Amino acid sequence: MNEKIISLSEFFDLRASIPILDARSEGEFEQSYIPGAQNLPILNNEERIVVGTLYKNKGSEAATLKGFELVGPRFHLIQKEAIQQFPERKVLLYCWRGGMRSQILSWLLGMVGFEVYRLKGGYKTYRTFTFEEVRKPRTLIVLGGKTGSGKTLLLKKLSKSGEQVIDLEGLARHKGSSFGAIGQKPQPTVEQFENLMAEQLLQMNILQTIWVENESRKIGRIIIPDHFFQLMLEAPLIDIFKTDEERIAHIADEYGKLPKEELIAAVKRLKKKLGGLRTEQAIEAIQSGDHAAWIQNLLIYYDKAYEYDLNRHPNEKTYSLDLSNKNILQQIELLIQTKSKIHGNSSNPIN
Repeated sequence: MNEKIISLSEFFDLRASIPILDARSEGEFEQSYIPGAQNLPILNNEERIVVGTLYKNKGSEAATLKGFELVGPRFHLIQKEAIQQFPERKVLLYCWRGGMRSQILSWLLGMVGFEVYRLKGGYKTYRTFTFEEVRKPRTLIVLGGKTGSGKTLLLKKLSKSGEQVIDLEGLARHKGSSFGAIGQKPQPTVEQFENLMAEQLLQMNILQTIWVENESRKIGRIIIPDHFFQLMLEAPLIDIFKTDEERIAHIADEYGKLPKEELIAAVKRLKKKLGGLRTEQAIEAIQSGDHAAWIQNLLIYYDKAYEYDLNRHPNEKTYSLDLSNKNILQQIELLIQTKSKIHGNSSNPIN
């Protein structure tokens, strides 16, 4: 059998040029996986339960025999699917712990000429790495500002200018408000979110500053890892200012083209916080296409919420920066200059 057992570091080196194959069940894969992997289960969800129950009740031999009984009749189908998915017949392979499932699949693939690199310790080894990676000490700088200040756009421009940036909302596929899921793909699981975070952090210099957006601990149903969130709370925060006109225009540009029924549903979710009258007014404005009116209405609530949220940060680590009526290049230049000033004299906030 043309198989090589590889370490996680070897796996990271090889994955740029060799496709990744996950031998776990479809349910395990949906829960979390190594980014870039394709799923080809040896045991499907139901079969895995049967074999696992047998293992607990009657031991390894009974479980192994049952596993071969279940999967044996479709060995040829698995081989055919692998050949179709990976015509070059070379894969990086893993299962949960690098045990029987990946061994069987490696054997099956080897029988039809595959070159297999099997990850020692399987997905569990990778998950241990990502869990630890997102909990390492980092130097962060937090970009804050009221709703509509264009923080996500600024983070993208900062990244293009060479700054280290983690777009937490992008990874979470949610913009962190009642409107945050509109137009987004389904959110990943919390575990997969940590995997995605770790993958980005792995590409960064741990000694250099990382920009993140000011967030609550929850982004939709995603929970930011405790340690990382504590780093955010303790990090310097640049509180940017834009005029109300700029903010309304930015939100209208981002949300104005979205389906009215989804915008109305998001407003209704805020009814208890907005009150009945403001909710009705906002819905009427959406229906009539008066974006400025419904956005201005909602900003009353969101601005109060932001002021409350801002109080989580120590005053001595909060720095105000007026970016109103400046083009994007000027804004980025001011942000980078402010970061340099903070690092040069962190005891004196900029007002």
